[in-house]
Amino acid sequence: MSLHDALVAIVLGLVEGVTEFIPVSSSGHLIVATEALGLHADDPKMVVFNIVIQLAAILAVVWIYRAKILDLLRRLPRDPVAQRFAMAVVVATLPAAIIGLKLDDWIEANLFSTKTVAWALIVGGIGILLVERFASTRRSRVPEMEDIRLGDALKVGLAQCLALFPGVSRSGATIMGGMGFGLSRRAATEFSFFLAIPVMVGASLLKLVKERDALAVSDVPFFALGCLVAFLSALVVVRFLIRFVATNSFNRFAWYRIAVGAVLLGLIALGWMPG
Repeated sequence: MSLHDALVAIVLGLVEGVTEFIPVSSSGHLIVATEALGLHADDPKMVVFNIVIQLAAILAVVWIYRAKILDLLRRLPRDPVAQRFAMAVVVATLPAAIIGLKLDDWIEANLFSTKTVAWALIVGGIGILLVERFASTRRSRVPEMEDIRLGDALKVGLAQCLALFPGVSRSGATIMGGMGFGLSRRAATEFSFFLAIPVMVGASLLKLVKERDALAVSDVPFFALGCLVAFLSALVVVRFLIRFVATNSFNRFAWYRIAVGAVLLGLIALGWMPG
């Protein structure tokens, strides 16, 4: 592995780990970062690399919530609360799984561009500001994650479908959707984390199968370094976000999205970045 490849792996691994679970769009940031490094986001090697580091970021959530996950699995055969929560995760997973299978190739062929990401960042930022303003005016119906009803889970799952559009943010769509539908800030955030496990693992494995011809033994060190950086940085971010949501709104992330989107559009207009 060359020094250049090592730097690329570190930068993109860090981008993935930092942005995957905050509402700023990891896929959008990866597209922009890949292009900024002089690479192409649709290159088969980079497609596979981005899938692998995404799986590493998901492992960070599994590690942090390992005790709760094992407890839910232990209670599942006899506890109605655990059974309802497991069903809620399944129900929330289905809409994006069904729509994603049908539209994934079209989305990658037509929407993976810096300009698309820039506009999605701006529109998504405005959406976060609106949800925060709306949610602050009413009391949450669902204080804890395991209290979520199947109807609420379906609504969150439909909101997650918006994240199929590059730049929207899966975590942003599910957290804001959850808050908009009556979940508390903490419940919406934790449910988003749990929902990420089946959604992202399933989507990533399907993409790996599709792009398996791009896998090469010589790329193992490159992939391993990216995974390590993504895993460690995601650990830090998820733990930070759990504490952050207890007393803070997501407005600062919204303004960050709007600012980054505006800067990207400016750079594209000046010809300094491909559209």
